[in-house]
Amino acid sequence: MKTDQSDLYDKLRKEYPYFIYEAYSYIVENNELQINFLFRLSEEYSFQPALKLSLPESFDQNKLNDSLFRNIIFNLGMIELISYWKAACSPELIVRPQALSASQIQWWKKLYLNGLGEFFYTNGIEPGNDFMTIRATEGKQLEKSNCETAAGLLVPVGGGKDSVVSLELLSQYKNCTPFIINPRPASMHTLNKAGFSEGDSVRLFRSIDPILLELNDKGFLNGHTPFSAMLAFASTLVAFIYGIPEIALSNESSANEPSIPGTAINHQYSKSIEFETDFREYVQRYITDDIRYFSFLRPLNELQIAKIFAGFHKHFNTFRSCNVGSKTDSWCGKCPKCLFTFIILSPFVEHAKLVRIFAKDLFEDETLIPLLDQLTGIAEEKPFECIGTLDEVNAALKHSLEKFPIDKLPPLLQHYRDHAEADKGLSGNFESLLHEFSDHYLPGEAYVQLLKNALND
Repeated sequence: MKTDQSDLYDKLRKEYPYFIYEAYSYIVENNELQINFLFRLSEEYSFQPALKLSLPESFDQNKLNDSLFRNIIFNLGMIELISYWKAACSPELIVRPQALSASQIQWWKKLYLNGLGEFFYTNGIEPGNDFMTIRATEGKQLEKSNCETAAGLLVPVGGGKDSVVSLELLSQYKNCTPFIINPRPASMHTLNKAGFSEGDSVRLFRSIDPILLELNDKGFLNGHTPFSAMLAFASTLVAFIYGIPEIALSNESSANEPSIPGTAINHQYSKSIEFETDFREYVQRYITDDIRYFSFLRPLNELQIAKIFAGFHKHFNTFRSCNVGSKTDSWCGKCPKCLFTFIILSPFVEHAKLVRIFAKDLFEDETLIPLLDQLTGIAEEKPFECIGTLDEVNAALKHSLEKFPIDKLPPLLQHYRDHAEADKGLSGNFESLLHEFSDHYLPGEAYVQLLKNALND
């Protein structure tokens, strides 16, 4: 069925038949690396997004002459461009800085298609296999190469409960370097509470070209892009510059569940094990064998992570998972992420403490019932957010029901109990979920034991 947005999609593709990845450049000033990309939307608009990265004091600038450095930056541009390409979804992408093999082109088309699954769905677009042709034959194709690494772990930190768990557990085992993109109060609080100072971290500042924002205001296409894929390539760049051999993400098994049941549409695609597998293979085949990317929390689900996080009381007042409240360092108390976090922690954190964390009792807010229905599977679609599975939410709610007298249930739990008793097919075995251990790429038994010990504490 045609929609206004799908008509707009067809119209923009005709008006802007090609998108060009023109060039990348970089300079070092005051011990800071600045990377600039140049993209063009046909001949009408140019975009020049920039990244700024703090460098180690002893940084060897000869590394900037390394072909591996250029290779990583080029690939970082390939993921950065998606935010700009999607404004008009030009049918042809022309890549000029570096040539790509046929298998690389297929890899990128898969990432663009699946990483933009939510974008296409919410805009009513059915892209098909011919949504994009990539022409990348003008530059030289760089081969993978070796790089010098020392020891330690690079741990991306966002300020939510997942990165808290990773940083707290991993720092018991290895020398960790926290990595933060566009630092915000919650991410900096995570460092401090975990015993790190600002100087112990690596910070990258990512800016969006204001012309893209102008196009959004003019009614060009807009929507979700795979941020975690950008994080994967940015982490690889940092690992190369700092000589760190391992990158430990905090993506859990729950990220594998689609947002739209029965489809491949997943808000968290670039957090899924499918992307992790593809990215690891891409790096090993086309970039380097010396940097290993894995998700430390992949064996666990959100319920297990919540159980472990509940032991880190010092983070209760400062962690934040709410995107709406990120600029004010607060929980908005109205979004799917707030409600999900409240629910998943409810079996493990005393209710009064939970209310203090969120500055309100979300179980008392009847306006959240539609979100509750989405989180539990009563509604047909999950929210497009980084949340747990339907089973995990249902298991947490069933467990939380036991905390309240049956005749004094707060409105959300009463609503949930009514539906659960009506046998709506709501599932979720609490004890079974707490004993899961999913497929993973953890590079050694020591990592596995860290997680198992934490679960058993």
